[in-house]
Amino acid sequence: MRPGGNRGWLLRLVIAFACTQGAVSMARPAVSYRALALGADERAIGVIAGAFALLPLFAAVPLGRRTDHGRCAPLLPAGVVLIVAGCALSGTAATAAAMAAWSGVMGLGHLCFVIGGQSIVARQSAPHEQDRNFGHFTVGVSLGQLIGPVAAGALIGGHDRAGGSSLALLVAGAVAAVSFTSLWRIETRTTPEFPAARGERPPVHRILRARGVPAGIFVSAAVLSATDILTAYLPVVGEHRGIAPAVIGVLLSLRAAATVACRLVMTPMLRMLGRNTLLTVTCLLGGVLCAGIALPVPVGVLAAMLVLLGFCLGVGQPLSMTTVVQAAPEGARSTALALRLTGNRLGQVAAPAAAGLVAGVAGVAAPFVMLGALLLLSSGIAVKSPAEPERVRDRPRPPRVLLRRKSDT
Repeated sequence: MRPGGNRGWLLRLVIAFACTQGAVSMARPAVSYRALALGADERAIGVIAGAFALLPLFAAVPLGRRTDHGRCAPLLPAGVVLIVAGCALSGTAATAAAMAAWSGVMGLGHLCFVIGGQSIVARQSAPHEQDRNFGHFTVGVSLGQLIGPVAAGALIGGHDRAGGSSLALLVAGAVAAVSFTSLWRIETRTTPEFPAARGERPPVHRILRARGVPAGIFVSAAVLSATDILTAYLPVVGEHRGIAPAVIGVLLSLRAAATVACRLVMTPMLRMLGRNTLLTVTCLLGGVLCAGIALPVPVGVLAAMLVLLGFCLGVGQPLSMTTVVQAAPEGARSTALALRLTGNRLGQVAAPAAAGLVAGVAGVAAPFVMLGALLLLSSGIAVKSPAEPERVRDRPRPPRVLLRRKSDT
């Protein structure tokens, strides 16, 4: 089957991703509330949150290597099983150490699903379809981020935080399990199209040296760090400015809804501006908006800023996927995507630590200035990334055929 020949697989993949991402977005705040109810302090909460990203740091590249040399689809149900187990067992855990362990299992499951899903999109999409299909693929992320926290808040609310958080984690596991219904015949292409099928393994250092791969990794990590810190620190800013938690929840939902809207109109924006220009402009504008959150603006202005910021942040993830895929050497697409995810996880570990240090020194709004600077730097890197993939040069050239002139015969 030619890449892009069947749209059904992409829709089913988006639905499955929305379920798994929604489950994880429900589970992560629920884990924190349950740990607090069990008597964990702030440092323990940080360790539990970090465990979600720590295990994938070591597993991403081996999983990417395995996917480059085989089918992608088996990673999807494996990831769902790990997410369901991590959610359910976190809901019944009695100690902070056990919750950290099961949070790591959940993170590993999320990694498996994301690597498998991204690799399927890369393998089954024609080059000119990759920007659009990766954009649609990440709609599932945004839908999960939009619905998951709201559902978790509704289930956890009340005086019994331990019971409510446990219920939220069990429901999250059930939501993840729903994704099984969309995983049938998800991988329609069974024959690998690249030299990985013949056993060739480009080394990791060669992948990282390919022009465009480091830029895609950096932009992706910067955008994800901005999203994570925004979610973590906007409630803190709200407390200091007297903004009610319910209003903060609405503001975060507006940000997520704007990200969904951005990814739905990715194709016309790409036609108008092109990938590099779109990445550069949105990172630049996102950096200015992020830094602007540090200003004591009215709630209405803050809402407008967050809508624009959510729209800008919606561009970075799907376009960085295409940048990495098209810049990577042949036979290493999944490994390159795994390296990108490794960069994301490093950002998820390092950014909260840096934000905490900055907030402790300069105040709770200072992390947004730091993120603004990071996004401005990523806009400068994005503008220098290649417009065309360099891996074309790595393809074996067809043999030259010398045609005789009729006068030579």
